[in-house]
Amino acid sequence: MMNTDLPPYTPIFEEGSAVRIAERSVLEDFMKTWQYHHRLSPEQLPFAGTVATVESVGYYHGGDQIYLLSGVPGVWHPQCLRPA
Repeated sequence: MMNTDLPPYTPIFEEGSAVRIAERSVLEDFMKTWQYHHRLSPEQLPFAGTVATVESVGYYHGGDQIYLLSGVPGVWHPQCLRPA
């Protein structure tokens, strides 16, 4: 389980760490319910369950985290990632 009680602008997953992209059903649900910045795209779904390396971490105002993963398209939210 992820620690969501971190201070703002503190990453759950550090740059260079390995993460596992959530299973497809989680990604599909996120696509249906997420209403804000950087929605998932259909091209991201085939990467469900894949292990990747965090390339960079970014933040939106208020501390929302977004992740770029090496070799994986799109922007990823922490709700779609798991520790590897």
